[in-house]
Amino acid sequence: MSYTKSVIESVIAKTPGEKEFHQALDEVFSSLATIVDNEPAYKDASILERMAIPERIITFRVPWLDDNNRVQVNTAYRVQFSSSIGPYKGGMRFHPSVNASILKFLGFEQIFKNALSGLPIGGGKGGADFDPKGKSDAEVMRFCQSLMTELHKYLGPDEDVPAGDIGVGAREIGYMYGQYKRIVGRYEGFITGKGIAYGGSLGRTEATGFGLLYLTRDMLANANNGFDGKTVSISGSGNVAIHAAIKAMEFGAKVVTMSDSGGFIHDPDGIDLAAIREIKEVRRERINEYLRYRPSAKYTAGTGVWNIPCDIALPCATQNELHEADALTLAANGCIAVAEGANMPCTKAAVHVFQEKGIMFAPGKAANAGGVSVSALEMSQNSARLAWTFDEVDSKLQGIMSGIFTQMNEAAKEYNMAGNFVAGANIAGFKKVATAMLAQGVV
Repeated sequence: MSYTKSVIESVIAKTPGEKEFHQALDEVFSSLATIVDNEPAYKDASILERMAIPERIITFRVPWLDDNNRVQVNTAYRVQFSSSIGPYKGGMRFHPSVNASILKFLGFEQIFKNALSGLPIGGGKGGADFDPKGKSDAEVMRFCQSLMTELHKYLGPDEDVPAGDIGVGAREIGYMYGQYKRIVGRYEGFITGKGIAYGGSLGRTEATGFGLLYLTRDMLANANNGFDGKTVSISGSGNVAIHAAIKAMEFGAKVVTMSDSGGFIHDPDGIDLAAIREIKEVRRERINEYLRYRPSAKYTAGTGVWNIPCDIALPCATQNELHEADALTLAANGCIAVAEGANMPCTKAAVHVFQEKGIMFAPGKAANAGGVSVSALEMSQNSARLAWTFDEVDSKLQGIMSGIFTQMNEAAKEYNMAGNFVAGANIAGFKKVATAMLAQGVV
């Protein structure tokens, strides 16, 4: 049995039930067999075994008082996966579905995503099974303060720098920052995604969606193609999806779909983004309310967004939302490119279809790296006590995303897998982290 395969099987056997983590592990390590199994130094140093096990997982309870003075208790985690190339970096997620497996999956992916960015940041992830929906500001504040009272001792600008994620926006980050500052007595950039008034970076809100489009633009250009005149389908209607749609329209494309957990809208005339932003960012309503603004559009409850014909598909909603059958439908309808705006929204079987049918495919660890990249730029601004303009940040983001595409494209070519950007991204990210690990000895 090959070294790569034996490690995959061993880790899965030792972590039963962690299906999300197993999916990420298999996706990365399987594509590394070509280089890892032919390089004895990796096996001799147990590089894969060390990469597959987090350096540290902090698990703790978070007790807090609700507005009725009743004590509530949640479970929180911080997975500090790899610090080989920099301090741990990755978001905090507040959602009832949060568990160790999901956070290990996200943290493992973060290692290679952060390595691809070219910035000195390691991989980590955290969160809690707390649902901020329906909670008052005071309840959210008390939860965040309780969480940070325990977690602060493991964080810092040179140790571990969290950010936002699902359920963690400006409000939650502000409360966590305030409690951290009160406890440690220092004003430092220990978290990113902060408000502009207290150390945040311009361009961070737009970064993931814009970065997705910058990388996809480079992928299309590599094939002598582009966005102009193309039809784009987007899933999701949150921050990433909205800013991806904004940039797609700037590039001359027509966006015809968006979705939420209830269903999706199809507007053949092109999505009215002003309406979407009013519904989702101001009124916080379900996406079916779009028909009040555009009665000619169609709303469909449930799944099916990928049944709509498009040239370019951008899944920006959630993990494993695009399945093999969806991929086959996209291929039959003439789709030429797919890029992941969410964390691994396409199943392994779906990715296989894209590769088999010759559809360009950019994996999330490359395509949605814009957010963490600008978070790292926020860290730089905090350390230097500077504040860059939006144009400065956006220019740096475009350079980073172009660099990521170049890395994964060249790595795929080097190992005779031209066009296989999954393998290219995994190889390029792995080689950077593995080189650092080998240089630092057995740690």
